[in-house]
Amino acid sequence: MSLESTPGAAQGLLLDFGSVISFSVFEIIHEVEAALGLPVGGLAWRGPLQPDADPLWQMMQRDEITEREYWELRSEECGRKIGRKMSVLDFMIAAYNLPQEQIIRPGLVNAIEAVRRAGKRVGVLTNELELFHGKPWMDGLQVLRQMDFIVDATHTHILKPAPGAYQLAVEAMGQPAQRIVFLDDQKRNVEGACRAGLIGLHFDVSRPELCIRQAMQCLGLE
Repeated sequence: MSLESTPGAAQGLLLDFGSVISFSVFEIIHEVEAALGLPVGGLAWRGPLQPDADPLWQMMQRDEITEREYWELRSEECGRKIGRKMSVLDFMIAAYNLPQEQIIRPGLVNAIEAVRRAGKRVGVLTNELELFHGKPWMDGLQVLRQMDFIVDATHTHILKPAPGAYQLAVEAMGQPAQRIVFLDDQKRNVEGACRAGLIGLHFDVSRPELCIRQAMQCLGLE
């Protein structure tokens, strides 16, 4: 859906969590290395920041493995490096054991607050929030308390980009799909949102401000 046809028309902001509301692991990789007791450069993969140097990321983009499988493999790799078995939950708990201001994007926090001040709704549509991070960690995040709803495939078992995932979020938002702006770092999920009638925007972690600005334009809040 073109931005030009919808400036200011949207009434709801729908967000992926990982890499959108939170910084991606790749952006805080040196903090992750320190948390795991690894030297700088101990984790050589950089996902979308250096895709040519990350064969597993390329496989995920080609749909040869899922996002969950990508992180399972990376967690197992990290476990081998530190000499203990690591699940994705173990890895994410270690990686994101940081002050909130170091893991949550301030630009997104500002956008969420502006949308709420304008009387518009904000929600999360995620494939793995509780599965990857655990409920205790989620309960400690101030930004999640600002959400009107969270649709998490950990519980719904409907993964983006399946149409049913977006339908659940549209129902929770209480707005027609065409009046909802959706941000996700995975292009397949953005394409799924567009097929479902939402205003889908790709959140490029190398240029996050651009996507935030586009979303606010659609919401009439730039």
